[in-house]
Amino acid sequence: MVKFLKPNKAVIVLQGRYAGRKAVIVRSFDEGTRDRPYGHCLVAGIKKYPSKVTRKDSAKKTAKKSRVKCFVKLVNYQHLMPTRYTLDVDLKDVVTADALQTKDKKVAACKATKERFQERFKTGKNSELQYDYGSFDETHVEKSNRHGL
Repeated sequence: MVKFLKPNKAVIVLQGRYAGRKAVIVRSFDEGTRDRPYGHCLVAGIKKYPSKVTRKDSAKKTAKKSRVKCFVKLVNYQHLMPTRYTLDVDLKDVVTADALQTKDKKVAACKATKERFQERFKTGKNSELQYDYGSFDETHVEKSNRHGL
């Protein structure tokens, strides 16, 4: 069988607390493990997407709206829907299966993941992981004014 659930593949979680949320595969376990004898993968995803930023927002409010909350989880293959997108951010050194063993390691992994996702959002790369709207820039204003809207 062809292995298409590879690392850095963007997926959507279908079941559980984070159903409908976008995530990235960090590592896949095709044969399963002793604890989980089925195909599963380690994913890092976005718990809370950035909010829409408007022109009248202050710098403080813009910074708050641009925040991202993340989660790290082991998920069964059947509870994931793969997309055609890949993410070129490297999370293998930050998120490991051992990080889920203790609360402290998991929190540290989530913080590091959050920083990388926020940096990716601010630079404007990989817009497929962003929600329906990205950060505000002047080109949107010029286009809308050109048509008299």
